[in-house]
Amino acid sequence: MSTLSLYFALMAAGLKGELQYRLNFVIWVAMGVIYQLTGFVFIWVLLSRFQQLAGWSLGEIAFLYGLRLMGHGLQLFVFGYIHMLEIYVREGLFDRFLVRPVPVLLHLVVSRFPVGAIGDFGSGILLFLIANSLVNVDWSPAALAFTALTVVGAALLEAGLKLMVASLSFRFLSTRSLVFVVDDVFNNFGNYPLKIFGGATQFFLTFGIPVAFIAYFPATVLLGRTGELAVSPVLAYLAPLAGAIVFGLAILVWKHELPQYQSAGH
Repeated sequence: MSTLSLYFALMAAGLKGELQYRLNFVIWVAMGVIYQLTGFVFIWVLLSRFQQLAGWSLGEIAFLYGLRLMGHGLQLFVFGYIHMLEIYVREGLFDRFLVRPVPVLLHLVVSRFPVGAIGDFGSGILLFLIANSLVNVDWSPAALAFTALTVVGAALLEAGLKLMVASLSFRFLSTRSLVFVVDDVFNNFGNYPLKIFGGATQFFLTFGIPVAFIAYFPATVLLGRTGELAVSPVLAYLAPLAGAIVFGLAILVWKHELPQYQSAGH
C-alpha cells in the first residue's frame, strides 16, 4: 500500500472512531466554526466604524481572512497533531511509533482524527465565498489554480514551521510552547494586511516567520493590490512555493533530529 493510500485508510479509520460519539463530533466542529468566525466579527465591528483598514475594505479583508483560514484548516486536517510530539517524547509514548510498520511521521499526523479542523476549514470556505461576492476578482483558470496552490502552500508552510520546532523535542524535550508561539503569530498577524504594521514587523513577517506568504501576498495578487507591497511583486506570485520550500526544510530537520530520540527505557 502506498503512503498516500495508507494515510487515507488511517484517516478513514480515525473518522469512523470519532463518529461513534456523534454529539461530541458535532460540538467540536461547531466550536471550530464559532471560534474562527468570532475573530472575524471583531474585524467587522471595527470596520463598521472606520470603513477601511490600511485602505482595505471589509470584503477584501474577509477575502484575505478566508484564504488564511482555508490554509490553516487544511494544515490542521493533515498535520494537526504535530504539537503532540513533545508529550509523546516526554512521556515515553513515542516508542510505539517506531515499532509499527508505518512511516514514523505519517503515524504521528494520523494518531488522532482532527475533528476541529473540519470547522476551521469549513468556516474558511464560507467566509471566502461570502467575501468573493463583495470583491472584484477575475476568476480565470490561472486565478483558480493560483488559489488552490495558495491554500496547499499555506498549509505546508504552517505545518513546516511547526514540524521544525516540534522536531527539537527529540533533543530538548520541551518545545510545545514554541509550537503555540508559532501558532499565535499566524493567528494574530496572518488575518490582516501587512500595511497596518511597521516596517520592522513587516520584514519579520516576511523573512522571519513568513506569515506574509500564507494569505497576504496571494490576496494582493488576486485582488490586484501588488502595487502596495514593500517587496518585489514576484515574491507574491511565488508565494505558494514558499510552503513547499519550508516544508522541505522541515523534513530535513525532522530527519536530522529523529536519531536524537532516546526511549524512556534508556
